[in-house]
Amino acid sequence: MAEVRTSASTPVPDDPLAAYLDHLGSERRLSAHTLRGYGLDLRQLAEFLTAKGRAVLAATLADLRAYLAARRKELSPRSAGRKLAAIRGFYRFARRRGWIEVSPAERIRSPVLEKRLPRHLDRDEIQALLAATDASTDLGLRDRALLEVLYAAGLRVSELVGLDLRDVDLTGRVVRVLGKGSKERLVPLGRPACAAVLAWLPARARLLQESRRPALEAVFLNRRGGRLTDRSVRRVLDRWILAAGVLHNVSPHALRHSFATHLLQAGADLRSIQELLGHASLSTTQTYTHLDLEHLLEVYDQAHPRAKRAGRAAGKGS
Repeated sequence: MAEVRTSASTPVPDDPLAAYLDHLGSERRLSAHTLRGYGLDLRQLAEFLTAKGRAVLAATLADLRAYLAARRKELSPRSAGRKLAAIRGFYRFARRRGWIEVSPAERIRSPVLEKRLPRHLDRDEIQALLAATDASTDLGLRDRALLEVLYAAGLRVSELVGLDLRDVDLTGRVVRVLGKGSKERLVPLGRPACAAVLAWLPARARLLQESRRPALEAVFLNRRGGRLTDRSVRRVLDRWILAAGVLHNVSPHALRHSFATHLLQAGADLRSIQELLGHASLSTTQTYTHLDLEHLLEVYDQAHPRAKRAGRAAGKGS
């Protein structure tokens, strides 16, 4: 295959990878965590190509296949898929900018991924988690409000830490969320979440008074009065999961999955859940139908007389 040629009529930046990552951050509004992952993946590719004497914009299909093959042993199919997504995104961007004529990544097949159901907490575990928080301290009030909002609105962590006071309407019990691709959506907030935020606000004001660099607009603050980060939210959740005795390795995203699963189990339709989650495609939301099927099978096994008999008969053997 011929090398991918850059367009002579379009200026190419000194660091095209940095230009792409800047685009993802400033225009696509991807989270800092996602940007770090994409940046690492693309820099590793650039190092591999440099060792072969090839510029990143001159890579061929064979070069990219060789790179992915060289890393296959150390990568799971999911990690390989993420790297390929980063590479495809970069070369598509370069083609749109006119830096190359054809993307060398389009003909590479994605690895086959094992379908995993999203991990979620059941209602009792959610209740135990929220009840475990200590409302006797300012940070305890913050943590309770943070977890209530994360679960009640089904937010991504990046959406939660990006919330400003003007985004939260406690009277109308609704929160305005800036999601992926800078798409806004309105999500209802339950009364317990609103009450938790209302209880947190005086403590928030005290933290702001003591801060040298206050994040005046942010809803959720760290102990120094600055805006919370994604990693801080993970630490908060880890602390209260341990206190609640929930025997799972739970990520903040699990609360978003719990939100969707519990809505579906209560009879909410997929289209409504799609809007609340801010999914661009209904196929993404349909993942939760599998979770609901598990729930229905459990109910059937526990409640249906024939299911019970079948279970006892199976236990006796044939």
